[in-house]
Amino acid sequence: MKWYVVHTYYSHENRVKETIEKGILNTALEGKIGRILVPVQKTFHIREGKKIEREKKLFNSYIIVEADLTADVKNYILNVSGVTHILGYGKNPIPLPKDEVDRLLGIDNRDQHSSSMHEILPGDHVKIIAGPFTEFDGVVDKLDQGGLKLTVNVTVFGRITPVEVSADQVEIKK
Repeated sequence: MKWYVVHTYYSHENRVKETIEKGILNTALEGKIGRILVPVQKTFHIREGKKIEREKKLFNSYIIVEADLTADVKNYILNVSGVTHILGYGKNPIPLPKDEVDRLLGIDNRDQHSSSMHEILPGDHVKIIAGPFTEFDGVVDKLDQGGLKLTVNVTVFGRITPVEVSADQVEIKK
């Protein structure tokens, strides 16, 4: 099976996922469609001094489907209410490259170990979401205290300025 990107109507991602999963139960298609992902990223916001965790969709209007894309599977997916098309070249769907799938599944090949896709590392592009530098984008320069404190290089008045923030004050930019 390979992974394909399916375009849906805006905010229909979960509904399409559920429809596909329920529709293939006890049918010949059940063994031809594997996992279905609506990729999300956990983000943290500070509101009234409390850390609030939220899930944010990484790709609005897209789901990722693992399938043996035979003609009958392709027709089934395309006929699900809320699906517009499967990404590809013309009418030919193109599977996602393995490294892209690994990234979406949270497999970090930088150090050849399985890792959380939420782990922040030096060089990552982040957006500051709390504190005096809220809405600034920057690049993580270094980590302290086991990754709880970060030094992020942001541009302030045209100059790169190192800013120290806690890990829960940033979100990774994709």
